[in-house]
Amino acid sequence: MSDAAPYPSDAEAIALLEALVRLYSPSAQEGPAVALLVRTMAAWGLAAHVDAAGNAVGEIGQGESQIVLLGHIDTAPGEIPVRREGALLYGRGAVDAKGPLAALAVAAARAGNLRDVRITVIGAVEEEAATSKGAYYAAERYRPAYCIIGEPSGWNRITLGYKGRLLVDYVLERPMSHTAGRQRSAAEEAVAFWARLTAWAEEYNRDKSAAFATLDPSLRHICTQDDGLRERVEMTIGLRLPMELDVAALRQEMEAWRGLAQVTYYAHEQPFRAEKRNPLTGAFLAAIRAEGGSPAFVLKTGTADMNVVGPRWGCPIVAYGPGDSALDHTPEEHLDLEEYLRAIRVLTDVLRRLARQS
Repeated sequence: MSDAAPYPSDAEAIALLEALVRLYSPSAQEGPAVALLVRTMAAWGLAAHVDAAGNAVGEIGQGESQIVLLGHIDTAPGEIPVRREGALLYGRGAVDAKGPLAALAVAAARAGNLRDVRITVIGAVEEEAATSKGAYYAAERYRPAYCIIGEPSGWNRITLGYKGRLLVDYVLERPMSHTAGRQRSAAEEAVAFWARLTAWAEEYNRDKSAAFATLDPSLRHICTQDDGLRERVEMTIGLRLPMELDVAALRQEMEAWRGLAQVTYYAHEQPFRAEKRNPLTGAFLAAIRAEGGSPAFVLKTGTADMNVVGPRWGCPIVAYGPGDSALDHTPEEHLDLEEYLRAIRVLTDVLRRLARQS
């Protein structure tokens, strides 16, 4: 690698990240952050624009072989005052996933106009929503040779897969009954449904030791109300799906348990696991070692845009980015800027290695 000072500089890389984090951008409110990223990528020499889905897109290079760097620019809701404490940057999105996205943009600019390779950076919208609008649009528009998803993995770890997802809305409304009667209340019916589901999951998980292999239900919302004549309960359940689960069979079970309730299934994403041995993973292993790290592969129990584009593109794909994913969606979300800069160096090295193989 060249001994010349990198462009964009480390200071410019940090300035981009901090500016993005200061623009609060929960799903469907990404416009100002998208505009900032497009302006910055254009200033750094990328051909940048906002696409029809609202994604920030920047491209550099003219080659036939395309590398897509897909991060997301929206965040979970909840503002966190942005502040610096030494090398730590606090703020919503610092880890999930503006840090990884900014690292992708900086690495693309630093890699520059590589021979025979076109690098496309995408800051996708609505990843944190059930719609995944930006990723679905990109999935139909591009057919890359390689893809890197911008998600926190830690600078020396490479993510190969994510669990799937299914959301379930349960609604039961009916006439009130006396609390001294034998009929269970609507709230009790909902709790019984949840208990049946968790018991089913516990039985499914009984012989599973790896977290990636388990079915993980979570109760995301439950609300009851009545007007003295009718009672209503609403419940939202999230399911993290393992690779081997027969989702149709589970849905059949839930249909049998629901009784008179209305149950709606949506936001279904299949679990996805990428191949471990290919030129992309090889480039990451070499780049992390060159930076002084001991690389490791990981599998995540959440869901990401990899679930959307991975099976559709069928190319070598990984998720990578600075940050501790345990801080995702928490009030203590923060990113170590030294790790951020180190991840940029790894990503830049990866892009150059892939270009040499093209």
